Amino acid sequence: MDSPARTAPNDSTLAVMGRALRHRNYRLFFFGQGASLIGTWLTRVATSWLVYRLTSSALLLGIVGFAGQIPTFLIAPIAGVLVDRWDRHRVLVITQVLAMVQSALLAAFALTGTITVWHVLVLAAFQGVINAFDTPARQAFVVQMVEAREDLSNAIALNSSMVNGARLLGPSIAGVLIAAVGEGWCFAIDSISYLAVIASLLAMRIARPAQRAAKRGDVLADLREGFRYVSSFAPIRAILLLLAVVSLTGMPYTILMPVFAGEVLHGGAYTLGLLMAASGVGAVAGALWLASRRSVLGLGRALWIAGALFGLGLVGFSFSRSVWLSAPLLALIGGGMMVQMAASNTLLQTIVEEDKRGRVMSFYTMAFFGMAPFGSLIAGWLGGRIGAPATVLWGGVATLAAIGVFVRKLPELRRLTRPIYVRLGILPEIAEALGQTTEMTSPAKE
Repeated sequence: MDSPARTAPNDSTLAVMGRALRHRNYRLFFFGQGASLIGTWLTRVATSWLVYRLTSSALLLGIVGFAGQIPTFLIAPIAGVLVDRWDRHRVLVITQVLAMVQSALLAAFALTGTITVWHVLVLAAFQGVINAFDTPARQAFVVQMVEAREDLSNAIALNSSMVNGARLLGPSIAGVLIAAVGEGWCFAIDSISYLAVIASLLAMRIARPAQRAAKRGDVLADLREGFRYVSSFAPIRAILLLLAVVSLTGMPYTILMPVFAGEVLHGGAYTLGLLMAASGVGAVAGALWLASRRSVLGLGRALWIAGALFGLGLVGFSFSRSVWLSAPLLALIGGGMMVQMAASNTLLQTIVEEDKRGRVMSFYTMAFFGMAPFGSLIAGWLGGRIGAPATVLWGGVATLAAIGVFVRKLPELRRLTRPIYVRLGILPEIAEALGQTTEMTSPAKE
């Protein structure tokens, strides 16, 4: 495999941060998806506020979150096998069209005043099925959009910047729209926004990879092969397990945001938008920091530090009773969560074998999105019994415990990934760029 092209140390930071945008297909995707994701966040915030307005129930917030995410947990492994066989570009076009239909149905029910929690539950589950295919396909498709492997980590970081930039704008806009015209228009705008990403996908010029020729074989056998690969290689296993635990214990804080906005901080839809936007500010900052990095080296350290900051932020947020203290804590939480997630994604995409990429990213989807429904259900149940602040507190403590276990394993994980970095030419690249000695960076020959 060719070594990555080297980025000169004196290149401007801005040029380094945007280098994946040199690739036409990725550039189309970046701007099309960026517009669509703002609409996605409108729907997320509007759905939470709608359910809370209709029911005033933390438990039902958790149940809706569970319904929207459990299909991803159940279907993603099989979806990953199919993503490794199917045309990923075509899969993404289909999932975006279906997601547009889902948002249109939410808008139709809300604008006609007929929407109920049951409508939200069914349509949330439908979106979960879509996401089970869309997420691994999207993650695996990055390699096809960014032909130069050295730009892959930058593309993943820019993806995170895009997602969290939308997360910054979307909730703020949603708060204003909900207060002014109601949730239905948020759903309608989201439906229309999918046209941008569909158009960008159709405008791409895609070279169909050779792997599309090898589509035969038993799906369950491919699934078992993927599971053995993930479970037997300690670095992939450790990253996925940490992500799964943090998704279970830490991520569900978002489900309880309407409770914090309404009951703990005594605000309304605007307060909810402000809190979500604060988390988005931190996430964008973290994503931009990752995009400015020149290599994957050091991401293991960044992963656990970000996870620790995420856990500490949750603990602090659980005690806050002021919007102006909660907002910066949520920025810390958003930044820590985003860096840990994106660093995990980048490390996995770097070390995975190409023919198993779709399956590994389906397990990533299970860990990140698939565990969240269980966390949402637990958080909703606990929130109704011990209160939202205590629920978030224990989530933060559990997150910190998981990070502690990962840190103990980190030296061994580095030893196992080192030969992969050498084979990809990553270690020699950094040794030259930083002026390090060969003794410091060259591993023993195999």
